[in-house]
Amino acid sequence: MPQASSSSSPAKAAPPPQPAADPSPSALPASEEALDPQTPAPPPQAQPEAVLTAAQKALRSKPARPPEDADKKNKKLKDVEISFPIVYGTISFWLGKKASEYNSHKWTVYVRSATNEDLSVIVKRVVFQLHPSFTNPTRVVEQPPFELSESGWGEFEIAITLYFHSDVCEKRLDLFHQLKLYPEEDTGPQSTKKPVVVETYDEIVFPEPTEAFFQRVQNHPAATVPRLPPGMTLPPPGPMELVPHEKKRGDTKDHPLSQWFSNFSEADELLKLAAARQQVQAHIAKLRRQLSMMDGMPQQSKAVSVQGQQFGHG
Repeated sequence: MPQASSSSSPAKAAPPPQPAADPSPSALPASEEALDPQTPAPPPQAQPEAVLTAAQKALRSKPARPPEDADKKNKKLKDVEISFPIVYGTISFWLGKKASEYNSHKWTVYVRSATNEDLSVIVKRVVFQLHPSFTNPTRVVEQPPFELSESGWGEFEIAITLYFHSDVCEKRLDLFHQLKLYPEEDTGPQSTKKPVVVETYDEIVFPEPTEAFFQRVQNHPAATVPRLPPGMTLPPPGPMELVPHEKKRGDTKDHPLSQWFSNFSEADELLKLAAARQQVQAHIAKLRRQLSMMDGMPQQSKAVSVQGQQFGHG
């Protein structure tokens, strides 16, 4: 979490010891009163106050921030929520002729924005928990892009923990992803040019954000601000968000693996939902036909049995 750093002034060295008074006659006072041993010694003079620079004076005289300002920034916005669409997953490449029994694939696990924007606006660090067989299986990534690359031969579950900035959320978010190295049977054999890509789309929702957090991210391209309640008046965006958004260091738009990223746009999601709905409806119709056929068979056998009994009694 970003911590407010405060610099303290270096301690001042003690003044060097004053040299002892010269007892020679030339150093003695010329007046007879000064030679009188009964004359009391003059009181010690007060040390002059340390000279302060203008900046130090300004810091000393600067009034403390009114508590209401801090309370205002920490004020939660009721009935408001901010969401950040994210994607987490793995991309694995078969090493081909370079593959060995214990080192057959190279893979990358990551967490990215669904729109490939910079997630460091909310994420402080990401911890990836690998299989215990790896050296240092707990990997901490504190700068975007939040990812790591490794190589191996086995598939396992990767735990992904997201930690957020202090003004975003105090709780962590735990995600889990199954590393997949080998393609499905219907996708053909392994290839060094075509990786195995497994991604999961999700949304991180922050209900009732603080006013400071909202001001900081409300115009960020990675954030999604839903429709607000009627009559809700929101604070204006922060000064840094007034300028047009420039490409940040942490985005993944030009990532070396971006050509393999899945596109999770709303249009694609609607098409996938429509296709899935059609498949479900077709499957339901098929089951209904099978049930009708199964229901018809016992009825026919029952009718034949009744007719046989009638003929027998006749």
